[in-house]
Amino acid sequence: MEGPIVPGARGGPLSGLTIVEFAGIGPGPFCGMMLADHGADVIRIDRANGSRGGSQPVSSRDVLARGRRSIALDLKSEQGVALARRLCTRADGLIEGFRPGVMERLGLGPEELLRDNPKLVYGRMTGWGQTGPYAHAAGHDINYIALSGALAHFGRAGEKPTPPINLVGDFGGGGMMLAFGMVAALLNVARGGEGQVIDAAMTDGSAVLMAMLHGMRSMGAWSDERGANIIDTGAPFYDTYQTADGRYVAIGSIEPQFYAELRRLAGLADDPAFDAQHDRANWPALKEKLAGVFATKTRAEWDALMEHTDVCYAPVLTMGEAPQHPHNRARETFVTVGGDIQPAPAPRYSATATTTPEPAPLPGTDTDAILAGLRVAEGEREALRAAGTIG
Repeated sequence: MEGPIVPGARGGPLSGLTIVEFAGIGPGPFCGMMLADHGADVIRIDRANGSRGGSQPVSSRDVLARGRRSIALDLKSEQGVALARRLCTRADGLIEGFRPGVMERLGLGPEELLRDNPKLVYGRMTGWGQTGPYAHAAGHDINYIALSGALAHFGRAGEKPTPPINLVGDFGGGGMMLAFGMVAALLNVARGGEGQVIDAAMTDGSAVLMAMLHGMRSMGAWSDERGANIIDTGAPFYDTYQTADGRYVAIGSIEPQFYAELRRLAGLADDPAFDAQHDRANWPALKEKLAGVFATKTRAEWDALMEHTDVCYAPVLTMGEAPQHPHNRARETFVTVGGDIQPAPAPRYSATATTTPEPAPLPGTDTDAILAGLRVAEGEREALRAAGTIG
């Protein structure tokens, strides 16, 4: 692989690595965001017509697209494909989120690109995986976590399964799992290994996220019945409760000493009904009692009583409220990017600190600079732009 393609200065442990991202939606961009947040120079190949695919509008406020450079190419043209292929010869890694076979039909499959660049880490993000009976079917997060055995366990007793937005499939089991796989494979290359293909499926990833619960189920400590277990809203001491002002608080008083502190601060220390913490037959009645107790004070009053104690307590904050909480402000959990509040890169590093991300580039913002880095002459760039090959 030749030298970097005029990278921008970025802080973080992945500084110096170049990743090519083929524009997509959801988990692929989240993976690209993770890698960019931690210092990689992520070059996003957007469409020459200025779109990124999907229904989400193109905007510099797109958090998932932050911290990138963008080149706009027409991948339906031979010249556009040739430029993309040339770009990948200078990259450490690639991420794509098309259905199986799309990249091969474009002439940008692993066989071609690994032949060009044997050290390339080729990351593939799909819902069902590159193989299997469902591989070529359409789907979304809700479908992937349904098949992996995760969705059935989200929800309350007597109610239907409730998808946890798209955090478990798209982002936890998908984009973040691919980011982990990319870093692992890049580390292997740094140690002298060859490039390889990463088949990241959201079904596989969301199944892995359920690992602890599979262990508990095997030991007889977890039931397939929804909303009947210790951390799925079955237990009265691990749930959310509405306060007098219509807001909510969350408690997770599992351990005996934390449960005792909950009883003390809630005024229930002398109520014998709460003595048998793990008697599941009494859980519904105890829930009702706790609901009545929490309804007697506002959330602010419960904060004053229970925050910073061993109850395992926190107010349930909205996205609008969370950035203003003193703990999040002290840790700078949120940053301002282009005038908008966004989650800061995580986790933190003691020696290779990350920097505040730049706003998402509009498609093609960096086309000329990137092509100049590939030694494509200005005259040739003008001809490519006139032909609609680049944007």
